Amino acid sequence: MKRKNYGLLILLLLVHLQIHFSSGKNDGVCISKGGRFPPYTSEGKPPKKVGKGAKDLTLCRVFRKKTCCDVAQTYPASLSARRLASTGEASQECLQLWELLECSICDPQIGVQPGPPLICASFCDRVYQECANAYFSMDANKQVIAPCGLNEFVCGQAAEWVSNGTELCHAAGFAVKLSDDAYVGAEEASCYGGRASLDSIADSWKSSRPEFPRKAVNLGGLEYFQQWVQEMPFSEKISWAVGGLVLTSGLLFMRLDQRILAFFISSRFHI
Repeated sequence: MKRKNYGLLILLLLVHLQIHFSSGKNDGVCISKGGRFPPYTSEGKPPKKVGKGAKDLTLCRVFRKKTCCDVAQTYPASLSARRLASTGEASQECLQLWELLECSICDPQIGVQPGPPLICASFCDRVYQECANAYFSMDANKQVIAPCGLNEFVCGQAAEWVSNGTELCHAAGFAVKLSDDAYVGAEEASCYGGRASLDSIADSWKSSRPEFPRKAVNLGGLEYFQQWVQEMPFSEKISWAVGGLVLTSGLLFMRLDQRILAFFISSRFHI
């Protein structure tokens, strides 16, 4: 009788463990994304601040204070953006949005989720809208499309490889959360490029610039933000451009483009 009871207890324990491990809970620690994305050196540890030095971020510096990334992730992302800017013949808007997409791997909320970076379908659509005419090629080793490089034999516009934003994000190695939240195994997972993600990015902006006026958040308007930027000393404008106002490290001198600012601010306050 006791043996039967022990057997039942062991069975229940195994079932409990199976449910626990299959539930997708990771206690907020970094989980490498797999696929084309280099593994995190902080695998199994919580996101943390990145210090200056050899491991510092070369892109996506707005996430410096809390991220799973180091140079291992941002160096390939910066190469991708550089290729898009040179041989990819991308527009300014496409370059900005593509860098934002590449920076998803450094978002701390994305870093602790299993699987490839999960991107909101609406954001993928925006990237496709601006990048449909930019040139991409197929990376035979990683089986993903990437901005066309100098030595590529076959390059084509994004619209020739894929027909919409969801296909573009999938083809580039990302996972996509559809507008109806239908994403198997990650119903509660937040996607990058949605309202929660934009709120997080805006909070990172404010924390990286302590003097950012609090009333700007209450006003929620592009006009106030632009006025604040115009009043900023020129040296600080340069610092923001290089340090990551729009998540960039200054591969190009990013002007404070009204349309991209309008996208972020209107998305954050009016979604």
